[in-house]
Amino acid sequence: MKKSLFLKAALIVSLGLSSLGLSSLAMADDGKKYRWKLAETWGPNFPIFGDATKNMAKMVKEMSNGRLDIRIDSSNKHKSALGIFDFVKSGQYQMGHSGSYYWKGKNFNTLFFTTIPFGMTAPEQYAWFYHGGGMELMKEVYDQYGILSFPGGNTGNQMGGWFKKEINSVADLKGLKMRIPGFAGEVLAKLGAKPTNIPSGELYTALERNTIDALEWVGPSLDLRMGFHKIAPYYYTGWHEPAAELQFMVNEKAYNSLPKDLQKILTVAMKTAAYDMYTQSYHESGKNLATLQKDYPNVKMRSFPKSLMNKIKQTNDDLLAEFSAKDPMTEKILKSLNSYKEKVRAWTNLSDRAYLDNFDTK
Repeated sequence: MKKSLFLKAALIVSLGLSSLGLSSLAMADDGKKYRWKLAETWGPNFPIFGDATKNMAKMVKEMSNGRLDIRIDSSNKHKSALGIFDFVKSGQYQMGHSGSYYWKGKNFNTLFFTTIPFGMTAPEQYAWFYHGGGMELMKEVYDQYGILSFPGGNTGNQMGGWFKKEINSVADLKGLKMRIPGFAGEVLAKLGAKPTNIPSGELYTALERNTIDALEWVGPSLDLRMGFHKIAPYYYTGWHEPAAELQFMVNEKAYNSLPKDLQKILTVAMKTAAYDMYTQSYHESGKNLATLQKDYPNVKMRSFPKSLMNKIKQTNDDLLAEFSAKDPMTEKILKSLNSYKEKVRAWTNLSDRAYLDNFDTK
């Protein structure tokens, strides 16, 4: 066995892929190489989100011994930050990296595979994807477009956003122009706000020029570098995205054209890069929160009043019920999400919540 093939075999066995058999490994010597392109919503060298795509592509290249090489085009190259769905569907790009809830205008049910307000935490949601039927439901939604969708990295619980004024009641939401995507935008619109979705590269300018009055982005992991604290001093805790999962998208025809071992290498690399992004995001949030508290004491960290949160929660529940009644697929997904959350939350409460409430004094 050639040295490169031996190393490839060792890598695959170490990742639990030995069940493919030596016949699949032998394909490494067939000489055929695959050159793919991935379009991402993010700008060049965008931290954390962009790291996930680079890590995935690097793993694929190394594990395949160069047989599958994925070039990454950032938004400055393809010029359409929110056009990733169409790029991958058409086959212009074999892969994409974005957020599933950006496509709610194409199919409302895509948003459930990012997160929903008052939904599951990141560990709970990952369990739902891989052990509770989430992947199968996501496939059912995306199959009609010839797209395969995979978890692409989680930010963890996101902050509720940056506001120029304090928010104390529903009245403060009336007419508020806020960048907030996903189902949370639907909820705030019902309460009188004016939600919009703006690509990340345009957020600071939009806030500075009063095109928007408030915005949510991610959390300390990414917000600090964006400079929002220089314009909007109120920083609220989250409710709308408790486990925001990004998305790897793969053109199904392109995927099926790959040999079986490269398909497996690709899926393992995506799964690994997604989880690595979650841990990186958690680390950066902890580090940057400390910087915010130390270097920017004028930032006022707040939680929305309980009375307001009760109103938002009720509006959210009413809207979900309304959409569920209109679409059997929405009803199917929500039934899965809610039943799994109820089951797994009992363990979260008995383990993590009990530990934090009873033993963590800081």
